[in-house]
Amino acid sequence: MSISNPVKLISALLVSTTILFGCSAQNAAAPVGDINASASASDLSRRIEKLSHDDFQGRAPSTPGGQAASQYIADEMAEAGLSPMGENGSFFQTVELTAATVLPSSTMSIANGAAEVLDGNTTENAVFWTKRMDETVSVTDSELVFVGYGVNAPEYGWNDYAGQDVKGKTVVMLVNDPGFATKNEALFKGNAMTYYGRWTYKYEEAARQGAEAVIIIHETEPASYGWDVVSGSWTSEQYDLVRPDRGASRAALEGWVTYDQANKMFASAGLDLTKMKSDAAVKGFMPIAAPALKLSATINQTVKTTESRNVAGALKGKTKPDEYVLYMAHWDHLGMSEDVEGDDKIFNGAVDNATGTAAIIEVAETMVERGAPDRSVIFIAVTAEESGLLGSAYYGEKPLVPLAQTVGGINIDAMLPIGETKDMKVIGFGSSELEDLLKRQLEKRGMYVVPDDKPEAGYFYRSDHISLAKLGVPMLYADPGNNHVTNGLTYGEKFAKEYTAERYHKPGDEYDNSWDLSGIVQATDILLDLGYDLANSDAWPNWYDGTEFRGLRDDMRAGK
Repeated sequence: MSISNPVKLISALLVSTTILFGCSAQNAAAPVGDINASASASDLSRRIEKLSHDDFQGRAPSTPGGQAASQYIADEMAEAGLSPMGENGSFFQTVELTAATVLPSSTMSIANGAAEVLDGNTTENAVFWTKRMDETVSVTDSELVFVGYGVNAPEYGWNDYAGQDVKGKTVVMLVNDPGFATKNEALFKGNAMTYYGRWTYKYEEAARQGAEAVIIIHETEPASYGWDVVSGSWTSEQYDLVRPDRGASRAALEGWVTYDQANKMFASAGLDLTKMKSDAAVKGFMPIAAPALKLSATINQTVKTTESRNVAGALKGKTKPDEYVLYMAHWDHLGMSEDVEGDDKIFNGAVDNATGTAAIIEVAETMVERGAPDRSVIFIAVTAEESGLLGSAYYGEKPLVPLAQTVGGINIDAMLPIGETKDMKVIGFGSSELEDLLKRQLEKRGMYVVPDDKPEAGYFYRSDHISLAKLGVPMLYADPGNNHVTNGLTYGEKFAKEYTAERYHKPGDEYDNSWDLSGIVQATDILLDLGYDLANSDAWPNWYDGTEFRGLRDDMRAGK
């Protein structure tokens, strides 16, 4: 961190001296440092630029670039004064992964009799892969069934598979869920996406139903991203955790098709996709079989077992070292892809998520400068978020500190360089008492909390906090808001929309020295103060009553 005043300089020298004499700074009997220490724009800039540099080749999990990026993060954590929390006295938690790359010799098509009605061999129309870890996986003449939104939700009285045995068949479904389609607040969660709207759920549920292949129909608005994001995200090496059954329980083929292609495909069988879509949003929808349409595919792929790593360090608490406040961000991105148009093949991931990774290191360094709080604070940079939240899921299965002793967590993912704002967004607003703590921090600054402005995008289910939330740990996912202090709300909304359209999951997500980092500094300071105050308190924030995770946390706290 940049040293901008004499008190900081003294604090930094104390840290350096302690390290020099062989013990970590937070375990030394040093006086409290600069309690007013705050985030540094220059340090955030330096780390964001470094993490998103071409040298790291897009930070794909098990690549040399990803390995180098995780080592850089570990080095920065050590330099910040954290104690290693990984294996064998290191900062690393090894995450075992499978890595599969679909080869150009693979084919996928849908036919109506002798006529091909979908050529899946170009990413302009479709993308496909398999989670089965075999070098060749085939599907032959699998009949298509349209299953609406592909949702089986007993609590909502909804089952898109009702009355239809889809074993051995190809199920085709819409993205998002019926609540988004109707905007009916009494249906699911209205415009806000539920977990049933996530593509991860749809593939998992189809496999549970016995489907041989699963196709999701892409539309930009309900997906919240364009087709280029889909094609760019699924055409490079794909990762998964090492599963005991090597993916045998998954469908043989998973994929996406464009809406236009799906429309033509169903039209060839005399079916109207527009009407089918409308019918699928009404309770009581029944699956629509299309036996004339048959999918065939051969997926040839390279398969290997590889490793990536979470990076974890801690600042040990003074009086309650066995209670932990957690900070999390994912360090990985999409790597490189030769399928991308143009000369730039590297997905640098500057916003997503060099910003969040830089922020948790900055929080760690500033806390060391302030002096250790009563409770411990653990900082975890997780891998393979872009592959399905794999690093955080692995941490949830094998936590480095007990989840029952984790007071609460803060996830930082993709902060836009909008500049200072009057607000902060809470993704999944209305979830936990951590939001009350955030409100207090904002009120002190004359700011306010706003809900996620795109609940239909399902961001609450698309970042790493959900891996721990599903296990009961209260988690907060907050971002800088859109209401710019001088340029207003419209400016911020336009900035965010332009990023999503032009740079999200594309090579254009690169660091620029012209970025206005003041809003990222502002948000980092707010989340720093929230966690530091929580670490100096006796509070155990919980999920709000009525949320799906409250019972899990209550049982955890009760030792059940």
